[in-house]
Amino acid sequence: MHTIQSTISQIVTSIKPFDQQEKEHIAFTQNWIASGSQLFRLFKPANPAIHLVSYFVVFDQNSQKILMVDHKKSELWLPPGGHVERNEHPKETVKREIIEELGIEAHFFFDDPFFLTVTDTVGCVQLHTDVSLWYVVKGNSNESLQYDKDEFHQICWYDWDQIPYERSDVHMRRFIDKLMHHLANKI
Repeated sequence: MHTIQSTISQIVTSIKPFDQQEKEHIAFTQNWIASGSQLFRLFKPANPAIHLVSYFVVFDQNSQKILMVDHKKSELWLPPGGHVERNEHPKETVKREIIEELGIEAHFFFDDPFFLTVTDTVGCVQLHTDVSLWYVVKGNSNESLQYDKDEFHQICWYDWDQIPYERSDVHMRRFIDKLMHHLANKI
C-alpha cells in the first residue's frame, strides 16, 4: 500500500545533500519517517513537537533576487512557507500557501524539494522542531505582491549579498550556497 509517508520518504531520499549537515538532516528525517511518528502538525503550535514544513524560496532568475518575508511570529526574515497539513503532499502545501501568503500561483524550478533542514524554532511560538522541505519557485521582482499582512510585517526582494542572514533561518546561507553552486554548474 502506497502511503503519504512512503511518498514523503521517497521525496526525502531524492534530495542530493550539499554538505555534511544536510546529509545528517536527511538521515534524521529518514529515521523519523521510518519510526512511524506523526509527520504532520495536528494542533497549533507544536503538536507533535516535530513536524513537516514546506518552505518556498521565490527566486527571480533574471535579477538574481530572493523574496523574503519579515515573519511576525518567528521575528525573522524567512522564505514564505507553511506547515504541511495531515496527509497533504508537501508540494501541494506550497501551492496552497503561495496563494494564501502572496496571492500568486506556484511555478516550480524543480519538481522536488531542493534542500532539507531540521531546525528548532525561535521567536514568539512554543518551541518545536520543523523538518523543512525547501522548494524553489519562480518569481518576478518587478511584480507587485499582495502579501498576508497578518503573518508578515513586510516582504522584500534581496540580492544574494544583501540577505539579512543574522535575522534569518540559521540554514539560509547554506541554502543560498547550494543554489548558487547549482546555478553555476548548470550548463
